[in-house]
Amino acid sequence: MVERASKFVLVVAGSVCFMLILYQYAGPGLSLGAPGGRAPPDDLDLFPTPDPHYEKKYYFPVRELERSLRFDMKGDDVIVFLHIQKTGGTTFGRHLVQNVRLEVPCDCRPGQKKCTCYRPNRRETWLFSRFSTGWSCGLHADWTELTNCVPGVLDRRDSAALRTPR
Repeated sequence: MVERASKFVLVVAGSVCFMLILYQYAGPGLSLGAPGGRAPPDDLDLFPTPDPHYEKKYYFPVRELERSLRFDMKGDDVIVFLHIQKTGGTTFGRHLVQNVRLEVPCDCRPGQKKCTCYRPNRRETWLFSRFSTGWSCGLHADWTELTNCVPGVLDRRDSAALRTPR
């Protein structure tokens, strides 16, 4: 009888703990803890005055944010993919070479890590990424390294007759 009662107490205590944890996670989103059962207004400004120590470093004019660019695959344009770690860049880079519908899609062979991504009218690459050219500028190259490295690598890869100033 004592064993049965202790199991019952254990089940009740476990259920109460489970309900408390559930309330902690789901309660704030369901407005269960708000006074009167009402949620606070959505337009509540948590920081009404700006922080005097915050200095805005980057100003992006609306004109620059709304500009549109045309990529001419048949011309001399090259997409340079800058991989930023832990942001889904590997998945996005793989999609660039495998899943984008193009006139001439990238040739990805099973077992190879690199794909050949040539322009429709010549054997010249239009994509500079680790999945098309490999780690040509080093492992996890940043913006500065890519800026200095990409023109030289592309000039070496392209034939001498097709070289154009970049």
